[in-house]
Amino acid sequence: MNTSFMLDKKLKETVIELINQHSNLQDVIQAIIKYKGIPLLVGGAVRDLFLNIIPKDLDIEVYNISVEQLEEILSKFGTVIHAGKSFGVLRINTLDIDWSLPRSDSSGRKPSVVTEPNLDYTTSFGRRDLTINAMGINLATYELIDPFNGAQDIKSKTLRSPRPEFFTEDPLRFYRVMQFIARFEMTPDSTINQICKTMNLNGVARERIGQECDKMMLKSHRPSLGWRWVNSIGRLKELFPELAATCTTPQEYEWHPEGFVFEHLMQTCDSAAAQKYTDIEYKKMMVYAALCHDLGKATTTKLIKGRLRSWGHDKAGVPIARSFLTKLAQPEQLIKKIGLLIEHHMAPLIFVKGGAKAGAYKRLALQLGNNLCIADLAFLSRCDARGRNGESHLPLTTPVERVDIFEANAQEFGVLYAPEKPLVTAQDLLGHISPGKALGSALDHAYQTQIDKNITDKEYLIELVTKKY
Repeated sequence: MNTSFMLDKKLKETVIELINQHSNLQDVIQAIIKYKGIPLLVGGAVRDLFLNIIPKDLDIEVYNISVEQLEEILSKFGTVIHAGKSFGVLRINTLDIDWSLPRSDSSGRKPSVVTEPNLDYTTSFGRRDLTINAMGINLATYELIDPFNGAQDIKSKTLRSPRPEFFTEDPLRFYRVMQFIARFEMTPDSTINQICKTMNLNGVARERIGQECDKMMLKSHRPSLGWRWVNSIGRLKELFPELAATCTTPQEYEWHPEGFVFEHLMQTCDSAAAQKYTDIEYKKMMVYAALCHDLGKATTTKLIKGRLRSWGHDKAGVPIARSFLTKLAQPEQLIKKIGLLIEHHMAPLIFVKGGAKAGAYKRLALQLGNNLCIADLAFLSRCDARGRNGESHLPLTTPVERVDIFEANAQEFGVLYAPEKPLVTAQDLLGHISPGKALGSALDHAYQTQIDKNITDKEYLIELVTKKY
């Protein structure tokens, strides 16, 4: 079977342009070739090129020379970093690129690693997780090395293992399949599905699981595809019980024609992921908040007078979301902010429906604190409203009038992006109240009165406070 193919002109030009974007990289490659080495661009970078994605990380595997020879070549272009030398991996300080040698791994959770410069491509690539990652581009000849038909699997959107008998050696591969399903909207073949239904996942650090989930949530248009897959192979309850509990939690059809809470969370999450962002940390907060916002319904939903009600699900969902996010090793500050969004996610509906006044909006802005704002809550509420498509799994894209009104009101009251600033300072009251406990209490009372009564006249507010104190 022929496993080598010349790249087409367009792809070859893209690879050359990619190399030229890295200072001295072409010089290093030519030095390796001169030394009779064979440099191959491998792994995710090759996959991304076939997906029309410009790779950010480059891995180059060098055949036909030893680790010592590779180190000697690289040392001419910068300081060699030995962090991965025992695995045949080197770096130089002038290039953000991993340089490795082909290696064969023994079986087991902690395999012994042996570098083999003359290892054949099929054996070398066969240790990779999926065929789409088991390709290489020869940087001397611009041939594609594809012993497991990874390029064809990319075209057919199929996830396959090059060597299924070794797939279970690394349980992290389960979570990689999950995020690839969502990121590339690909489908595992029956062999991968069968393996993943029963493979042992013990021992994977929560930080590693969290990293794969982050990739899925941040790099996908439809992160729900990964969560849905875990559910479809029967492992959601085992791995993510907080989400699994929502699969059988019904909702009132009048408000949620999409059905169970799990379906609503999937659509809401996809709606959040589809929005445009300029800050990756903000996106992370919003997509996870969208995924978790109704987790509390699993414990609060009851049939009352013939209608399904979930009273208190907003507050009940906070500790459940904390449990879920902690298992993904998310930062404490992020968990706290998502908890606040979940706790108050019903506010837009309640405020608009109840005709809330300025004071209510100002108190809400204060409750959200300095790290969140009403605009964030409006963002989540809009995604929430769009996660109610009863006709398909795709979220709605229609305008949400009540959120528009909520946002406009907050803007009018001056608290859309931050709490209202106190009109009265300690300096304003020092002539009337002595420093100490009473002054602190008076300042708190002044601010609360300002918000509750929507006072904008500073002198009037000082008069009210000094009369009381």
